[in-house]
Amino acid sequence: MKYLHTMVRVLDLEASLDFYCTHLGLVELKRYDNEQARFSLIFLAAPGDESAQVELTYNWDGDELGAGDRNFGHLAYAVENIYETCQRLQDGGVVINRPPRDGHMAFVRSPDNISIELLQAGDALKPQEPWVSMENTGEW
Repeated sequence: MKYLHTMVRVLDLEASLDFYCTHLGLVELKRYDNEQARFSLIFLAAPGDESAQVELTYNWDGDELGAGDRNFGHLAYAVENIYETCQRLQDGGVVINRPPRDGHMAFVRSPDNISIELLQAGDALKPQEPWVSMENTGEW
C-alpha cells in the first residue's frame, strides 16, 4: 500500500491556489477539468516531494462545505525554518492561528478553513520573539 493524496474541497479555486501555491509554496503537478460533470481536480505537492499530494476538488456550480469543522483534521508539512516560514506567510496576509512559540509547531488555515500544521524539520529551533509572546488567533 502507498499513500497517494488527500482530497480537499474548495469553494474559491483562485483563493485556494493562492494560499497553497503562493503562500504555502506547493506546486501544481497536474489538473483535470471535467466539463460534463463540471468539476476540476488540481494536484499539488511540496517541491521535490511529489509522493505526498493534495488534491483540490473544485465544483464549478458551488459546494456546501460547512464551517470547516475539524472532522477532517489537518494537513501537515515539515519546513526547514518554522520562523522564516511563518514570517513569510504572515507577510503574505496569512493569519498564524497557533504561533510557533516552541520553535517546533504552528498552525494556519486555508481559505476553506482547512487546518495546516507546520512542523520544524529536525530538532525544534530555540524559542524566539515575537513568536514566544504571540497569542493564538481563532481556531486551529
